[in-house]
Amino acid sequence: MTTPSFIIELRKKIGHELLWLNGVTGLVEDGHGRILLGQRSDTGQWAMVYGINEPGEQPGDTVVREIKEETGVDAEVTDLVAVVSSSEIITYANGDRTQYMDHSFLCRLKPGGNAEPFVGDDESLKVGWFSRDALPQPLAESTVDRLKIFDEYLRGKAAGDAHALFVTDNQLH
Repeated sequence: MTTPSFIIELRKKIGHELLWLNGVTGLVEDGHGRILLGQRSDTGQWAMVYGINEPGEQPGDTVVREIKEETGVDAEVTDLVAVVSSSEIITYANGDRTQYMDHSFLCRLKPGGNAEPFVGDDESLKVGWFSRDALPQPLAESTVDRLKIFDEYLRGKAAGDAHALFVTDNQLH
């Protein structure tokens, strides 16, 4: 996984201490109701596109950039679905500790943009479009949890009650 340079510089000063980061998740849907997933190279699990905000970068811009970098797909944000603060502290193999404030976005294909996914960086082994009733396995637990949040949002949107969800820990499981 490529660690952003600003995190490398921070780690020189704070070592493995807990670092609070803003993250993004993108659920990209195509015109056939399929969703874009990638098989992560670090875990082998299938997941939505995730990423970390660069300093000064807007979360919506981050998710579009991450989708392009990881899958080659040109997407655009349609909805802010949820803002979720994780209670889990993640400890990476090198000892670095982080927590995330995730901004989850519903995205669609950008008109006239690339819709054919390809592995765009070292974060994925495979990428592709999948029907919701035929998702590849194993799915990352975070993707399972976030799909529930997206589904709740989409049910509300279909009922005419679309608003971003501000999720509490007890809603995640």
